[in-house]
Amino acid sequence: MNTAFSELLSPQRLTEIVDVGANPIDGDPPYKQMLAAGLCRITGFEPQELPLLKLQQRKGPNEHYLPYAIGDGRAHSLNICVGSGMASLLEPDPKTIELFSLLGPISQVINKVAVKTQKLDDINEIKDMDFLKIDIQGGELSVFQGGVKKLSQAVAVQTEISFLTLYKNQPCMGHIDLEMRHQGFIPHCFYATKILPIAPWLVNNNPNQGVNQLLEADIVYVRDFSRPELINDEQLKHLAMIAHHCYKSFDLALRCVMLLEQRKVLKAGSQEQYRKILELS
Repeated sequence: MNTAFSELLSPQRLTEIVDVGANPIDGDPPYKQMLAAGLCRITGFEPQELPLLKLQQRKGPNEHYLPYAIGDGRAHSLNICVGSGMASLLEPDPKTIELFSLLGPISQVINKVAVKTQKLDDINEIKDMDFLKIDIQGGELSVFQGGVKKLSQAVAVQTEISFLTLYKNQPCMGHIDLEMRHQGFIPHCFYATKILPIAPWLVNNNPNQGVNQLLEADIVYVRDFSRPELINDEQLKHLAMIAHHCYKSFDLALRCVMLLEQRKVLKAGSQEQYRKILELS
């Protein structure tokens, strides 16, 4: 990866990324290229033993993975399901599960593990946090509410949201959106959207091939850039890095460069320099 943009911005440190629920079941994370280029550090959390072992075995020098279950700070039971991606502190809701042929077999709980969750704000291993990626099957809201202090320095959050809740007492999209806006973030883009066919309908006998029904999505929230006076210079630099490298949101990255140039943090002509970087990439 070209590091010219990082050289233009000259942040004081690497971008600090926290990955809660780092189980690598959905392909490459959005920060893969940043990590490969040595532009960020990852602190990941995964309470399931086998996924954690895989993460630790393949980690690079800028990755650190811990077995903590992040939540509200109280004791819970971690429901381990046939599908490791369905593991949750919440119990699967059979009323919703039965609507989708794909989910029944993989949502069966095969073990319950007692865990003491930790609040995000209480994790000493996290000194800085610019970007939070989280996917913990319904427990995201409790993490946000227990991480207000650390989230106050973050500029981006990628979180899973549910349009139809698959777990009992699971917060839905609206609850997440209200909390994120309350903490100073606004929606930026959808990273991925999952639709599934409503049972018993199947397309080409494929339970993964949806029609229209929304189930879940990964949505990206960013610090509200319509209020730039609330975003400091270093935050703008890391927001620009994340927008550029993780989401190809070149318009947002350019906006950050413009603000930094106006503040005289970057030299005059930095916007044009960024445009040239894009032309060459």
